[in-house]
Amino acid sequence: MTDPGLRARKQQRAREQIVEAAYALFAERGFDAVTVTDIAARAEVGRTTFFRYFGDKREVVFADEQRHAERMAVVGAAGGPPVDSLPAALRVVAEVVLAVSDDVVGDPARYGVYTRLLAAHPELADRMRRKLDHLTDELANLLTGRGADREIAALAAGLGIGCFLTAYRLAGDDATALLPALRRAFDRLHALASDCP
Repeated sequence: MTDPGLRARKQQRAREQIVEAAYALFAERGFDAVTVTDIAARAEVGRTTFFRYFGDKREVVFADEQRHAERMAVVGAAGGPPVDSLPAALRVVAEVVLAVSDDVVGDPARYGVYTRLLAAHPELADRMRRKLDHLTDELANLLTGRGADREIAALAAGLGIGCFLTAYRLAGDDATALLPALRRAFDRLHALASDCP
C-alpha cells in the first residue's frame, strides 16, 4: 500500500517543479514565447502531468493563489474580539492582507516576474483583478462571520484591497517595497477611520 503522505508530497513537488520551470522560462523568453510543452520539458514531467495540475500556462502564473487563500483563512480564523465597528473591521482586514502579502513577496524573484507579466499582458492583469474581487468577497464573509454587519464588512474589505492595490502600484516589481507601502496605506486608513464618529 502506498503511503498517502508520500504521494501527496510527490504531487506537491511535481506541481512546484512545474511552477518553477514556468517562471524561469517566462523570465528568459517572455510569456508568449513559452508553451506548455516547454514548461513540461523544463520541469521534467510529461504534458499529461502538467495538465493534471494546470489547465493552461496562464493558470501557472496564479499558482500560489490557493496558498494565499489558505493563509487568509488561517489568519482570519485566529479569533479575537467581535468586529462591531469600521475601525475594528479594518484592523482585521489589515492583519489578513499583510499576512497574505508577506506570503506573496516570499520569493522576490518570482514576485518580480509576476508583476512584469501582469504589466505586459492585459489578460493576466484582468485575471488578477477578478481574483482580487473574489478575495474582497472572502474578506467580507470573514468579517460578517466575526460579527460585522454587511455594510461595514463590504466597506472594510474593499478598502483593504484598495490599500493592497495602491501598495502594489507603488512597489512595482520590487518585492521589498510592497509591505512597507502597504503598512503606510493601512496606517493612513486607520488614522482616517479613527477620526470618524
